[in-house]
Amino acid sequence: MQITANGVALEVEDHGSPGGEPLLLIMGLGMQLVAWHEGLVAQWVARGFRVIRFDNRDIGLSQRFDHLGVPNVALGALRHVVGLGVRSPYAIADMAADSAGVLDALGIAGAHVCGASMGGMVAQHLAACHPKRVRSLTLMMTTSGARHLPQPNWRVQMALLGRPARPNDIDSVIDRYVQLFGLIGSPGWPTPPDVLRERIARSVRRSHRPAAVARQLVAIVADGDRSELLERIRVPTQVIHGLADPLIPVAAGRDLTMRIREARADLIEGMGHDLPEPLWPRFVDDVAAVAGRA
Repeated sequence: MQITANGVALEVEDHGSPGGEPLLLIMGLGMQLVAWHEGLVAQWVARGFRVIRFDNRDIGLSQRFDHLGVPNVALGALRHVVGLGVRSPYAIADMAADSAGVLDALGIAGAHVCGASMGGMVAQHLAACHPKRVRSLTLMMTTSGARHLPQPNWRVQMALLGRPARPNDIDSVIDRYVQLFGLIGSPGWPTPPDVLRERIARSVRRSHRPAAVARQLVAIVADGDRSELLERIRVPTQVIHGLADPLIPVAAGRDLTMRIREARADLIEGMGHDLPEPLWPRFVDDVAAVAGRA
């Protein structure tokens, strides 16, 4: 269903009993609500949660921001490296306000919040700047953005910024994402190639917006270091991070755990930068545990 949140038209799906504990899921860079797999959502629903997943602004079936143009990602990254300011078409803080708007539109005063990757950055802003809306916080494979933290290796960076061999050919686009997710996925919990390709094909056929990915990537760079922001988070927090994450190395998960007052960490052997199906029960247990602490 389409709702208006923070003045933005967003695609939202609401799962489970209206009387369940609200759990708001926020997905990462360029990723759609379908990246929270129905099987994982069903496990949370079975644990008593009312699960809300949505397409972030500019992604999936939510409102486009093409009128803001396509930013120069390489220039933004260079300015960030040398310590200069970076301008982005919209901010991570704007996306946090969108998330709060989803709760407003559904009449939910406060929710347990789980954000993955860029979605975890959005969730940090949500918990710090809209504290009454967040009952507990789960941060999956994400970072504070502190400058001292290790960065992905050159191969991963190039894969992230790469383009399909034939950008207008859907099979070529799917091939490119299969290669990327094969590179950053979990070596200890690999997704079968046919399953990975089917999931990516479903997502690409639902929506493919490369210009939006560029806008969101520059928003991440422009957001910079959230270390001071994290001092304002006072809710029970669960950090989930893979020890084998090649995109956001596990040092970022340890850093978050140190900086957030009520944070605990689940650092998972063999997990990369994805949500492998064998780990779904563990993710569900982690979210249920931090919700219980709230």
